[in-house]
Amino acid sequence: MDKVRETAADAVREISDGASLAVGGFGLSGVPDVLIRAVHEQGATALSVVSNNCGVDGRGLGILLAAGRVARVTGSYVGENKEFARQYLSGELEVELVPQGTLAERLRAGGCGIPAFFTPAGVGTQVSDGGLPWRYAADGTVAVASPPKEVREFDGRAYVMERGISTDFALVRAAKGDRHGNLVFHRSARNFNPLAAMAGRVTIAEVEELVGPGVLDPDEVHLPGVFVQRVVPLTPQQAADKRIEKRTVRH
Repeated sequence: MDKVRETAADAVREISDGASLAVGGFGLSGVPDVLIRAVHEQGATALSVVSNNCGVDGRGLGILLAAGRVARVTGSYVGENKEFARQYLSGELEVELVPQGTLAERLRAGGCGIPAFFTPAGVGTQVSDGGLPWRYAADGTVAVASPPKEVREFDGRAYVMERGISTDFALVRAAKGDRHGNLVFHRSARNFNPLAAMAGRVTIAEVEELVGPGVLDPDEVHLPGVFVQRVVPLTPQQAADKRIEKRTVRH
């Protein structure tokens, strides 16, 4: 039952070339930076990443992107990362853009063992009809486009079928966690973290505060330990290292 790994390097050691990763975070909030850096140092490449966005240049998943370690991204947002946009438009990176709510539900469905579901989001657009550029050629033409998806009518309204997502590994960050893997997230850092954790076959959580079993009230737990296989406690310095994506203050 004790799922604690003393170092991030030990926790990510089994992530191999070509592995798929679900990564929590939204912008730079709740991003598992320590685990991402450990994957970078470990050297795994040709990774398929599922995440709302890919951090920013030099931070979060932007570190793996800049090193050329990511082959494919399934996400909702390209902005704030110039290298992400450059690789996508130059044909170096395959990108599947997904409506944000649909991405969240695809991760949740995968974690619940639901193979597919129907949603009205994207009906009548390239999301359902196909043709979204997944990969560009060097000359700017579309080399790989999204295929059309099944559309079905329920009670007089059209819905598109979306597949659940499950991945080889998931990397998430939590405010608190116990040795059994039960996790608590802090405010906006809750975002995609529980969903990414559910989708991973092996989920690794970095926690800002590690507590003993029984300390967390069951009603306080946002993600039960059944979804988490490894817990990495952060040092106070690592826990405090939180970059603000865009900071606006008064004079």
